[in-house]
Amino acid sequence: MTEILRIVLLGTIAILFVSVNALFLVWMERKVSARIQLRRGPLHVGPMGLLQTVADALKLLSKELVHPSQSDKFGYALAPMLAFAPILSAFIIIPLSKNFIIQDLNVGYLLVFSLTNISFIGIFIAGWSSNNKYALLGSMRAVAQNISYEIPLILSTMGIVMGTGTLQMTRIVEAQDKIWFVLTQPIAFIIFFCASLAEANRAPFDIPEAESELVAGFHTEYSGMRFALFFLGEYTAIFISSAIAATLFLGGWQGPGPEALGPVWLVLKIYFLVFTIMWVRWSFPRLRSDQLMSFCWKILIPFALANVLVTALMLTIQKMLA
Repeated sequence: MTEILRIVLLGTIAILFVSVNALFLVWMERKVSARIQLRRGPLHVGPMGLLQTVADALKLLSKELVHPSQSDKFGYALAPMLAFAPILSAFIIIPLSKNFIIQDLNVGYLLVFSLTNISFIGIFIAGWSSNNKYALLGSMRAVAQNISYEIPLILSTMGIVMGTGTLQMTRIVEAQDKIWFVLTQPIAFIIFFCASLAEANRAPFDIPEAESELVAGFHTEYSGMRFALFFLGEYTAIFISSAIAATLFLGGWQGPGPEALGPVWLVLKIYFLVFTIMWVRWSFPRLRSDQLMSFCWKILIPFALANVLVTALMLTIQKMLA
């Protein structure tokens, strides 16, 4: 019973954190984009415009929820929840410190990638059920993009699994007490970073919601809180992918000082990666759909496979010399 209460409590904290964090990330992106474009960003609602996203959220909450007349009502209503829930569930396995994790599973590595990579099902249902050609094209792009980029995403982390011999997230972090895997697997980190951008539908890989071609893509027909759930899912996916990258490549909670500062170091690493993702978005133009797929199949996957082979070779040589 105590364990159930602990999981429920931590889960509630995670849900509250996701909501507040999404509001902060929206404000942060507005400020980052403004600085890159020599603007000032939100200023007037709250100090430094901090309450602007709160005002936007209240506006979305007040909007009426409408259905397109020819849409599939059940699928249309279900899609936003399917797109958001799996990403939220990934918080279960992310370790903030050695003892601060909702559930430390021995297959946590597999589960976290399984959860983060199935949210595109909600995106596809959203496009299909909207009965809108632009939404359908956006959802089909999302399926092709997510399935393709899952391959280099998983392959880029195989070297870490091979080197540590475990699928448990806490043990992967503990294996980095002397050197972070970003230094021993730099190519894998770059591949993971690029693939995670595509998985989260972030520029320059935001093909499923290309406004210049598809109005708004898969969520063209959505408004109010249903649209907000897609938005919340996108920013939560950014945070989760950064958390996974920080855990697998940047030492997780490892850092100077006492172990109690572990969660602080992890959060700092996550927000540094989030800032980098935003920097990339406002610095590079969107790829064409054919360029997106070519980049995955002709560049990322071959380099990811080569990295796995080189890692396996190095581990074999180390065992022979030991």
